[in-house]
Amino acid sequence: MNSKIRHQTFIFIFILLISKIYAQDSTVIDSLPDEAKVESYRIEVTYQKTTHLLFPSLIRYVDLGSDFLIAGKAEDIGNVLRLKSSVRDFEEETNFSVITEDGKFYSFEVVYNSHPNTLSYDLLNLQRMKEKENFTEVFFEDLGSGTVVQRFLENLYHYPKRIFKHISTKSYGIQFSLRSLYVDEGKIYFVIEIKNSSPMDYEIDFIQFKVADKRNLKRTIVQDKLLKPIRAYPPIDNVSHQSENRMIFLLDQVSLLDGKVLRIEMFEKNGNRHQKLQIENDDLIQARILKDLPIQMK
Repeated sequence: MNSKIRHQTFIFIFILLISKIYAQDSTVIDSLPDEAKVESYRIEVTYQKTTHLLFPSLIRYVDLGSDFLIAGKAEDIGNVLRLKSSVRDFEEETNFSVITEDGKFYSFEVVYNSHPNTLSYDLLNLQRMKEKENFTEVFFEDLGSGTVVQRFLENLYHYPKRIFKHISTKSYGIQFSLRSLYVDEGKIYFVIEIKNSSPMDYEIDFIQFKVADKRNLKRTIVQDKLLKPIRAYPPIDNVSHQSENRMIFLLDQVSLLDGKVLRIEMFEKNGNRHQKLQIENDDLIQARILKDLPIQMK
């Protein structure tokens, strides 16, 4: 009898321990911060028609959540995914995921609709819209003295000295360069130059700053961190043909972890002449102290 009681007691204690461990694991999962969650996009599919998804980069991996879906890359076009339902009128919601060559991870929730509202999805436009929403065009005055900062911006705009010659890219007749970096009271000033030697105007959609992974993006999933500029001077939305312009962006001071780089990307509105600069820690530490410059405070 005692042996039986001991056996039952052991089982009871074992169940309590397993329940406690499960509860702890559930707490950890439930307490994950919002930054760790990947937003899912909702799309509709049907049996009679094919849905197409256009991605900004080549598709490297696709995982379907159920047998209700059929998917495949379009022949000779590595960034287009074909998707349709394998059965009619499935009722359960399902999902699928895509990883592209630039390291981006996309998650989709899928429902059946006999007459979908949309049959083509452009993920590049979606990405631009989301990044543009995150880009701050309303600049703040909470810098201690907005007047002093404004004078710094105005004087730097006319200051001729250039620190960097190697941080530059040129394509489609557009040269995009980082001229200089300056620091002051926990803020960093990026002096950027845009030269347009093409016969067409360059209309700027937006310029963004983000911390990204330097490693081979074919082998890793990355979550880029967008940095919000505090101010930009002067506001420029167009660079005329055969001309050049300069802009200064003010951001909170940033340092980079190992394996990370700072990317500055400029997107053309209604065009594809996008430009990208890559800045490393060795470049950031060459920033000059702003108050040491021989510039006049007007």
